[in-house]
Amino acid sequence: MSHRNARLTVHGRQLLVERVASGRPVAHVAAEMGISRATAHKWLRRWRAEGEPGLADRSSKPLTTPHRTPAAMEGRVCDLRRSRKLGPARIGPVLGLPASTVHRILTRHRLNRLAWMDRPTGTVIRRYERERPGELVHVDVKKLGRIPGGGHKVHGREAGRPIRGMGFDYLHSAVDDHSRLAYTEAHGDEKVATCAAFLTRAAAFFADHGITRIERVLTDNAWAYRKGLAWKRALADLGASGKLTRAYRPQTNGKVERFNRTLADEWAYQWPYTSNDERTAALADFLHTYNHHRCHTALGGQPPISRVNNPASQYT
Repeated sequence: MSHRNARLTVHGRQLLVERVASGRPVAHVAAEMGISRATAHKWLRRWRAEGEPGLADRSSKPLTTPHRTPAAMEGRVCDLRRSRKLGPARIGPVLGLPASTVHRILTRHRLNRLAWMDRPTGTVIRRYERERPGELVHVDVKKLGRIPGGGHKVHGREAGRPIRGMGFDYLHSAVDDHSRLAYTEAHGDEKVATCAAFLTRAAAFFADHGITRIERVLTDNAWAYRKGLAWKRALADLGASGKLTRAYRPQTNGKVERFNRTLADEWAYQWPYTSNDERTAALADFLHTYNHHRCHTALGGQPPISRVNNPASQYT
């Protein structure tokens, strides 16, 4: 990207080339555009050698870095990070390096955030994303205590003690891996028939929003997903295959797990609801906001629906 005081952008360089190619002297064109003859000749040489791509900006990154920390030392920094989970301020004194240098090394190796690592093993978690909407849909169920006229968030810890026998709502959620488009229903159980019916309605919801085919459905190892005949029939009706996560590895199903957290923060505990019906009624508005208006960091600040409408886009 050109700096803010640059005399020539890519368009200006193309204009320079066109004027010189028409037969005008380089010095005259350079004076008109407010640049030196040396600069004009530099862009002309690049254009003659590389064509149009030669007029684009180049990286200012140096070809070599003689004073970069040796690879062996970087390896020791990474080993301490993985084995002892230490930060730059503690690794630096151990190895005799400034904390800022340790931080740059950890950033270079994508170890600067513990959230990016599997804490027990120190292995960097590999993030993945499917290439098109509908290629993989994550499905999960989250239990949420029912509200008997207001819990401790309304009445305080002492007065808001739970009433025995109120039970739970079971939030069945489906999230498209590529677009993060999400659909949720609240039910009174997580039995096979309920899960299968939810999947059918979720597929209809995705079809209404442009995802007409679901290829695979990823779930945890609950009995309904492993053994349920109604669930398998629902998958067959959609022409989709079922896939199970590895046991005790919620990262595999991480997109819907993260959506469950957002669901709790921005809907379930967003307001001091006075009844279960009031909270359930607010679910539809939350889903519309999440899918159509809420900025998503993994999508370059765009809502999920934007990726359904333009699946070829790659956000960074």
